[in-house]
Amino acid sequence: MSVSCSDRFTDLLCGEDSDEVFSGDSPACSSELDSPASCIEESSIAGFIEHERNFVPGCDYLARFQSQSLDASAREEAVAWILKVQAFYNFQPLTAYLSVNYLDRFLYSRRLPQTSGWPWQLLAVACLSLAAKMEEPLVPSLLDLQVEGAKYIFQPKTIRRMELLVLTVLDWRLRSVTPFSFIDFFAYKVDPTGTFFGFLISKARDIILSNIKEASFLEYWPSSIAAAAILCAANDIPNLSLVNPEHAELWCNGLSREKILGCYRLMQELIVDNGRRKPPKILPQLRVRIRPRTRSSDSSLSSSSSPPYKRRKLNNCLWVDDDKGNSE
Repeated sequence: MSVSCSDRFTDLLCGEDSDEVFSGDSPACSSELDSPASCIEESSIAGFIEHERNFVPGCDYLARFQSQSLDASAREEAVAWILKVQAFYNFQPLTAYLSVNYLDRFLYSRRLPQTSGWPWQLLAVACLSLAAKMEEPLVPSLLDLQVEGAKYIFQPKTIRRMELLVLTVLDWRLRSVTPFSFIDFFAYKVDPTGTFFGFLISKARDIILSNIKEASFLEYWPSSIAAAAILCAANDIPNLSLVNPEHAELWCNGLSREKILGCYRLMQELIVDNGRRKPPKILPQLRVRIRPRTRSSDSSLSSSSSPPYKRRKLNNCLWVDDDKGNSE
């Protein structure tokens, strides 16, 4: 499936001025993925730590999943789909993380309708589309974005309405502080010579994305997740395996020893647990390439009549609580 630019959608974000988004003392929370860690001042990292609380859900968000007022399995399924599309289009890890960040921040402030799974799918598509527009040089069309086993297919106008709803709920604050804002700096704290810098960064990214589906990590802020991921990555390097996790709080002012250790132990448990599981066999291209041929085929009208009806029905079902003044 070819990737096409969605030039007609660029007005949604390109008019956003960074000076308006970040006011007061908020830092310019851009990604540090491509910046040398040696150029990152500790004061900048401390600024990220100070403001990261503004880009995460509230402290009671995890409790909602634990009390089952929010469906943890539905969240896990939505995040799994985002990761599949990220891998299919080779999006940056930051794009996938931002997508989930938008989804969680939205769910903290706005409740989805208590109905079948289509609201979760629509929210996931909208969040991924917004994140891709923020970080990717080439963005698939809204129809092309709905691949990798998407259960429902939404019209572009429906997704754009959902994007605007997400933007409103997030107050247009899309440039978030994420674990990727910290990992370069923390990697050099573990390996000042830079000998294993590339491996540490790559491994830490993989660890962060592999754990993003787990609701338990919602307890930890980006700096703790980044520190824990770097520590887990260092365990795979004999020269660095003796790094003491309890000393990580000394890497920068504002770090929490308790949170880093808690996140580190949780990651270690999941790494061991995931190592015992056999990874599922995924054949994404077979599914993606078959679907367009089915839609374009004129040989059987009866076999294609049901999906368009479902699409028309779903695309007319976007809730408009904001028009009714209902915040839930």
